Amino acid sequence: MARSSAVAPPVPPLTDLVLPWFDAQARDLPWRRAETTPWGVMVSEFMLQQTPVARVEPVWTRWMAEWPLPSSLAAAPRAEVLRAWGKLGYPRRALRLHEAARVIATEHDDVVPSDVDVLESLPGVGSYTARAVAAFAYRRRCPVVDTNVRRVVARAVHGRGDAGPVRARADLADVEALLPADEATAARLSAALMELGAVVCTARNPRCELCPARRTCAWQAAGRPAYTGPRRPPQGYAGTDRQVRGKLLDVLREAPAPVEKVVLDAVWSNAAQRDRCLDSLLVDGLAEQLADGRFSLGCTPVSGE
Repeated sequence: MARSSAVAPPVPPLTDLVLPWFDAQARDLPWRRAETTPWGVMVSEFMLQQTPVARVEPVWTRWMAEWPLPSSLAAAPRAEVLRAWGKLGYPRRALRLHEAARVIATEHDDVVPSDVDVLESLPGVGSYTARAVAAFAYRRRCPVVDTNVRRVVARAVHGRGDAGPVRARADLADVEALLPADEATAARLSAALMELGAVVCTARNPRCELCPARRTCAWQAAGRPAYTGPRRPPQGYAGTDRQVRGKLLDVLREAPAPVEKVVLDAVWSNAAQRDRCLDSLLVDGLAEQLADGRFSLGCTPVSGE
């Protein structure tokens, strides 16, 4: 009997597998909606750094209602900005965003730049944030690489269980190679890869049965081997300076008026650590000591801003 000469159909590229899934399954996040301005996208990227979407969404919504333009945020008092940031964590992000808003308002006619290099020149805007704003706000073709994207590429392309330590140039090159030539399609793929890593190709318990790229995934083909490379040690929180700084800021944020030092002293029993953290808040411009010795949220820019 003659052997069949049928040729197996070609495997669709990653773009053709992931984009239809993204269009059908992507979470309805407010900063992804068509009416969201580039400023709204930029605010979301500042807030989402190391902070879960569920905590960011209500704060972002209130923030955009209060300060829909860079100029409106730039005109707000720093203490008001810190209060509005609430408990998103890493409050220096709020101050950097406040300063970036001032630069955009005064030097860019109140319009968020679309060029990656210009974006990177803004206060608080690094390589990732600049690329994310260019791609998600302006539909530009540029690789956007976060932890989720690195994990998807490590598994789907390289067959590894995890991405391992950051390799900035190599990571950008890996994602660049996946992007189609069309700018708008490339921007959608950047968002889709991020979404895939966030909700399906998760670090723990990946939901491979739901993955649109399962047919082409090198990690699946290799039998889903465990990652055996170097790992970053887990970062603790309890007892750290970050926790103490947060407790001190909570007091200042919730106080209706400046507070005496004794109120802050009650926050943490270790006096040396507490005073060190309070001093760092003053240096960072997150807190301010008034002429009468009381403390409040930072109101005036620190030197160099």
